[in-house]
Amino acid sequence: MLTCLVLSLGTTRIAAGQSAQAANPLIDALTAELARAMSSLGKPLAPIPVAAAAPAAGAAAPENPQPPYFISYAVDDVHAATITAQYGGLLASESNHVRLADVVVRVGDPKLDNTHGERHGSAVQTISLPLGDDRNAIERSLWWATNSDYANALQTYQQIKTETEVRAKEEDTSADFSVERASTNIGSAAPTAVFDRAAWEGRMKALSATFRSYPNIDSNFAAFLVQDETSYFVSSEGARLIHPHIAARVAIVATTRADDGMDLFRVKTFEAESPDRLPDLDTMQASVRELGTSLEALRKAPVTEPFSGPAILSGRAAAVFFHEVLGHRLEGQRQRGNEEGQTFTKELGKPILPSFLSVVDDPTQRTFENTWLGGSYAYDDEGQRAQRVSLVESGVLKTFLMSRMPIASVSQSNGHGRSQTGRMPTGRQGNLIVTSTSTVPEAELRKMLIAEAKKQGKPYGLYFEDISSGFAVTTRDAPQAFSVMPLVVYRVYVDGRPDELVRGVSIVGTPQTVLSHIVVTSDRREVFNGECGAESGTIPVSAVAPAMLISEIETERKAQGNARPPILPAPGQSIASAKIVEAR
Repeated sequence: MLTCLVLSLGTTRIAAGQSAQAANPLIDALTAELARAMSSLGKPLAPIPVAAAAPAAGAAAPENPQPPYFISYAVDDVHAATITAQYGGLLASESNHVRLADVVVRVGDPKLDNTHGERHGSAVQTISLPLGDDRNAIERSLWWATNSDYANALQTYQQIKTETEVRAKEEDTSADFSVERASTNIGSAAPTAVFDRAAWEGRMKALSATFRSYPNIDSNFAAFLVQDETSYFVSSEGARLIHPHIAARVAIVATTRADDGMDLFRVKTFEAESPDRLPDLDTMQASVRELGTSLEALRKAPVTEPFSGPAILSGRAAAVFFHEVLGHRLEGQRQRGNEEGQTFTKELGKPILPSFLSVVDDPTQRTFENTWLGGSYAYDDEGQRAQRVSLVESGVLKTFLMSRMPIASVSQSNGHGRSQTGRMPTGRQGNLIVTSTSTVPEAELRKMLIAEAKKQGKPYGLYFEDISSGFAVTTRDAPQAFSVMPLVVYRVYVDGRPDELVRGVSIVGTPQTVLSHIVVTSDRREVFNGECGAESGTIPVSAVAPAMLISEIETERKAQGNARPPILPAPGQSIASAKIVEAR
């Protein structure tokens, strides 16, 4: 099961602000220890001293273990600052600096090695490196981790060789590792992100204090996160990389509970490539007020009923939808393995979308119409240069998102091997971008929704304004289904009644069915920035899509709690005043 969230404040693959000159001891230490490991591991053992006890008669001489054919070190050096406030009070204001290294040792050969099959995720050893530039300390840390990972790789490889001889032949007999050109780019380290801590503490307190006017908001927080990153990557193939990344985010979250026990929440995030490019306080406060008003309205909205019929997804909702429903199923590793459902594995060169839709994933694109794309990057986590990949052209499937794990139809990486620190990279999305050649103004899209609902004999169609997250099932042991959780949904009545807000909606279905029912899109696209969790960890992603009319979409009523709302009114709010605010 894959889960993608609009909000995550966990540490991602990042590194600290240093000068390019100060980074040299680290890259030198990585290179030196890599060369030593490749030249010594698995080589002939040193002669046994004459004084040592002789082996027993007839005893076999000790065998030398198989040497590694590939080693890589990926280091993320992270400076991060987080400021969090709630109801106008500061909860935390802290900074941290970490330096983490992922060590990968491969034994065997590219055709079959210790990462094969289900063990792909166990081939990485993660350690904390010293924060300074003491080469001896860094090299000793790498030495210990490399030896440990090598010992595990040897044991795993022997098990794999044995199992491949007794198990049935796999459907996809592709190699375990592709041969790629090594990248070299010794860039500058990320500059330290500059921001006024006191000013941002004041902004977070002001944003969270806005919720005091909403007595039914049970919990809330406003968080500011900035992190500057320099990633280092060296490999036995000759890769040498230093590349920076800086990101800043403000996240606002609030929750409430309806009288019937249903928990509701709203999320608003702002992302930028540096703190000074985030919106001003007035802009963010307006979003907080909209969020609070929306939650108060959702508390009193009727609960949805199961529905099958026409719907409009807003641009942002469609972006999340495509990320979940299509994007995950086009990730390369999901096309091999006896456990994967392989929804589109055999559909290369065939239509999988209406002919007016095309989809690319382009991590090299940093912005869309002045909005920063959080899924952008220069090199993936296997040291491969990021590439623009055309996935679907005029409805026809062209390729998959590839790491260095080949599949039957695609043998090379296309720069999409991504992971969180501590995980092995797999094919993942970066910036998924949907384009359309069949567009209408959004006002016309609404008219077409009403006409389609009338045609189907439905009293209303649905309009999905905002979607928070979802999950996709891609394995064979469960139906190839998806579930997406909308936050704001309206019924659009065919008889002219005002739109009606409803709650408790969950979009469900199977991808091939729902994607084939897209009728037309709007002429304006919107951006979703968030974070996505899968087997290779949580990574930043973006998606861009137009609003779209779908002739048939299925929804169900989501699970509902039965806990009561707070019995006492919020401090500073009498029961009478709470009712007055609710009525506004």
